Amino acid sequence: MQKSTLVRLKDDLEIKKPVMLVGLPGVGLVGKLVAEHLVGELEAEKIMEVYSPHFPPQVLVNKDCTVRLVSNMIYHGKANGNDVLFLVGDHQSTTSHGHYELCSLYLDVAEEFKVPRIYTLGGYPTGKLTYDETVLGVANDTKLIEEIKNYGVKFREFEPSGGIVGASGLLVAFSRMRGIEAACLMGMTPGYLMDPKSAQSLLKVICKIFDIEVNMTSLEKKAEEMESIMKKLKEKEEQLSFQEVKSTEEDLCYIG
Repeated sequence: MQKSTLVRLKDDLEIKKPVMLVGLPGVGLVGKLVAEHLVGELEAEKIMEVYSPHFPPQVLVNKDCTVRLVSNMIYHGKANGNDVLFLVGDHQSTTSHGHYELCSLYLDVAEEFKVPRIYTLGGYPTGKLTYDETVLGVANDTKLIEEIKNYGVKFREFEPSGGIVGASGLLVAFSRMRGIEAACLMGMTPGYLMDPKSAQSLLKVICKIFDIEVNMTSLEKKAEEMESIMKKLKEKEEQLSFQEVKSTEEDLCYIG
């Protein structure tokens, strides 16, 4: 395999101007959790697979002990009667060249199905062990920004300050060149671990946009498990901070 390859699993697809939702692995796995949850809840059907030499050189082991190449997948489902394409998968590119090549491939698919709008989903790293339900957004058109604000998404000048790395950002920029509206929606997350709680906040926004309701039980259970882990991490952080203060006080006392 010398370049990224798109494998079609179904032909003669009747898909009319679908919105594309992109949830690839990223910070806190926030976007991936949301997109894959919707794929399951809406019983979306896998229609394409993407393989690339820009993915890590590994295979994944199946339940029956067979293996499969890492890949990204495109699913087709319906939300409130409207067609939706879901781009999910195992990895983003490990190379800069690969990011550009794969984004071009994804947008070729979007153009083929006359996608009018793309939402890329991700996490915004705060570096703090606290929960913030804010969903931050950027878009490739100011009119789109005004529309999405109505769903509770926050838009802040020059933020994220460091930009957006990977497919979530590149697809928004490149979509404009192809006449497709696009926005990146990001859930606030510490960024250290998988964050299903942030995914819940982002999922609620997506449900408002698509005007649907989905069962969030599985995400809630994952959130409870991660909350317990985060609590332990926070306690450890506070303990280390206390020890540092105590050590400093002892040093000052010795000097005095």
